[in-house]
Amino acid sequence: MPENKRTASGALGGIVGLVGLSAVAGLLVTAAVTPAIAVSGAAASSAITIFDKMPSYLQPDELMQPTTLMAGDQVLAKFFDQNRSPVTFDQVNPVMYDAILSSEDPRYYQHGGVDLIGTTRALLSNASGGETQGGSSISQQYVKNVLVQRCERDAKAVEATDTTPAMTRDEALQKCALEAIQSDGAAGYQRKLQEMRYAVQLEKEYTKDQILLGYLNIANFGGVTYGIDAAAKRYFNVTASQLNVGQAAVLAGMVQNPNRFRIDIPEGSINDGTTAWNKAPDGSIDDVDQGTIQALYTLRDNGEITQEQLVNAADGYSETKGRQLYVLSRMEADGKITHEQYVQFAIEPITPQITSTDQGCVVSAAPYFCQYVVATILNDPAFGTETDDRVRALRQDGLTIQTTLDWRVQDAAQQAMNDNAPAMYANMDFGSTAVSLEAGTGRVLAIAQNTKFTQDQAQAEADPSYNSIVFAGDSTYGGSDGFNAGSTFKLFTLVDWVEKGHSLNENLNGRLGPVPNMTNSCTGDWINFNKKDIIQNFGNSQGYVGTPLRFTRDSLNTGYLAMASELDLCDIAKTAKKLGVTRGNGTDIDMAVANNVIGNDPVSPLAMAGAYATVANGGTHCQPKVIDKVTDSDGAERQAPVRDCTPALTADVAASVGYALQGVMASGGTGSSANPYDGTPVLGKTGTHEGWNTWMIESSTKVTTAVWVGNWRGIETLFGKYWNGQQLSDMRYSIARATQSAADEFYGGDRFPDPPSNALRTQQRDLPNVVGQSIDSARSTLENAGFRVSVGDPVDADFGNDRVAAQNPGGGSAPAGSVITLSPGNGQGGTVPDVAGQPVSSARAAMLSAGYGTVSIGSCSKDEKAPAEGQVVSTNPAGGSSANKSTNIALTIVAKDCPS
Repeated sequence: MPENKRTASGALGGIVGLVGLSAVAGLLVTAAVTPAIAVSGAAASSAITIFDKMPSYLQPDELMQPTTLMAGDQVLAKFFDQNRSPVTFDQVNPVMYDAILSSEDPRYYQHGGVDLIGTTRALLSNASGGETQGGSSISQQYVKNVLVQRCERDAKAVEATDTTPAMTRDEALQKCALEAIQSDGAAGYQRKLQEMRYAVQLEKEYTKDQILLGYLNIANFGGVTYGIDAAAKRYFNVTASQLNVGQAAVLAGMVQNPNRFRIDIPEGSINDGTTAWNKAPDGSIDDVDQGTIQALYTLRDNGEITQEQLVNAADGYSETKGRQLYVLSRMEADGKITHEQYVQFAIEPITPQITSTDQGCVVSAAPYFCQYVVATILNDPAFGTETDDRVRALRQDGLTIQTTLDWRVQDAAQQAMNDNAPAMYANMDFGSTAVSLEAGTGRVLAIAQNTKFTQDQAQAEADPSYNSIVFAGDSTYGGSDGFNAGSTFKLFTLVDWVEKGHSLNENLNGRLGPVPNMTNSCTGDWINFNKKDIIQNFGNSQGYVGTPLRFTRDSLNTGYLAMASELDLCDIAKTAKKLGVTRGNGTDIDMAVANNVIGNDPVSPLAMAGAYATVANGGTHCQPKVIDKVTDSDGAERQAPVRDCTPALTADVAASVGYALQGVMASGGTGSSANPYDGTPVLGKTGTHEGWNTWMIESSTKVTTAVWVGNWRGIETLFGKYWNGQQLSDMRYSIARATQSAADEFYGGDRFPDPPSNALRTQQRDLPNVVGQSIDSARSTLENAGFRVSVGDPVDADFGNDRVAAQNPGGGSAPAGSVITLSPGNGQGGTVPDVAGQPVSSARAAMLSAGYGTVSIGSCSKDEKAPAEGQVVSTNPAGGSSANKSTNIALTIVAKDCPS
């Protein structure tokens, strides 16, 4: 068991003695250093001056530790430059301390930081050209590791310049390690002297036990395995406290050259079987390999072990076995183990139980969610203002990051994806994703994807079933530029329609025809010059005059174009932005053309899910978040990325829009195939863009699910193509239904609030008077004004049936969408001339001239002053009125003598 720290007066073997107390030691050190100094042109006597000018204090940094992403109580992924699990002094089996001290620094508790005897011997051997020796105390080795880690913490990739080549981050890490162990020439001796000076000061600040533990926690044990506990777990699947003598001796033997003696890969230690042991036919081992295991031969020759035991012990990891035997022998010499223990573990073969050190999202059970979290860490200022700071947070800072992922929803979403969407489809860049988030918080519960995750670009290019892009994200968070939203984008026109005070029951002309001109107060109006632009409806529907409620249920393009023509496209764009939606590349949507109304812009599924969640959440928009909590390696909470929930819509607007979107999911709506029909109310919207991209977004009051299926690159149609009996364009429904069903099971959902009465009101509109217009012109005028039209029976008029002779109701106002009856003329009508005051003969002539051939005296009154033939007072039908030309016109007259 290691001793406690000795007092300063007892540390007479330290570096102070090296340079001050012992003249002989000083001479030895100077003599050893002199050749190297002389080569560099310095005088031998300058050695001590160089030593004095070196920095004397080294503050050990925090240990690099893996950052762990958690999903509930399950590890989602780990990331590290150094895989380490620091332990306390009592969490290490004492045999490990005995093994490392006996083999590396047997006088550790007697010197003051530098082993004078070992260092002098090593310097003399190295300087004289003999076998290179380390001679470093545990304290010096600790110093070296601290300096290496400091260098690696600051290592970064370097771009090429005119004078220096490019360097990757991995190459920079390797450069740190090589420089730290460099022992050639003057630089090597100066490094050694600096280690010595730091080691002396270190022992003034820390106890021996603290330094020894610090060394075992920081030391490399091969590859990315650092620290004794990680090494014990990696190589033997035990903790540091559970190591036995043989295992401790293996690990202690590794520290001199960890990657040479590692036992997890054949390329490290020389392994057994094919190349390590050259067995003779009699089962012996030939002389080539005897050097590394001479101790076993000695035991055999002494009769302590058999030939069979020798062969079995040596059958594997030859070089590492040799190192283990050396450590065991030193432990026996120091009295740390008995001779019987030495023999026991000497003949026991090295039998590693390798545990995985795989890291990153590629080994995660939810790799695309994991990758989205990684993108958040590498881009969010909560993890540092500089890129290098954020990389360190991910790979070195030992953070524990609690994510928002819910395995219950994630597993259901991924299973639905696996069941319904192929990882690839021949001759197209096929992709699919499903994302679910909690409407009231923005917490992302699941991200599923059809492809297999890789970060090997060559693999992704060679095999389309692999991909590194997170389809649910955008260019910053996941590497996707988004996908054309199709009719899911109509949400923003619907919101603006309601916000502007329009009713969901207003009637509009949604018939197919030239796209109406549209206002855009930000970028300039969109004008359909020559009325040549026509946007089709899905399935070649001719459209109809109807309401936004019906347009939404049926996803009628022409209906929404009619709605947008009464709004300002700039306001629709602003609506998208306040609900958290931009293009996938981060730029704002400007709605410059009519096509933007029906989803021509590429957007991310996660952003669209957040927009629909705003409606489901009563108008409060919550920015999507994937991180709940961040703690450091000491368990202290750190600032997590800030994601806010802010009011975006009034409750009434949200309720009105939600009411319309519920119709989509009801029987007869375009999204009904995705409704789980599990008793939880849902709203939603479908979307299709040119057959290349299809969407299904649905939401309860608690959870929103967005599913996209389409081309992540390219423009191949999804229609008419099948996988497992299902058309590619229909997969969105199956995936969304299964995912939302799981969300409903675990999160439930409430009844959506009713819309205010004014959102459903029947609105009065100005009614144009179209009498005299052609039937076609009158129909167009009335439908564009928001009315429906029927044509009734012809009525009397002096023109034919291609013109409107009467309308009912007439001009003025009428309920929006009401039916206006148009009556064409029959060509048999005319206007009765107004002949009041004319003599009877003149009146008859006027009637005949107007086409009325039957004229009679209806009544007569005597008047002495009247003309003898009589004078017309009025007519029936009245003058100026319309009447069929076969109608008898009765004259009312006055005369001196009325006819008898």
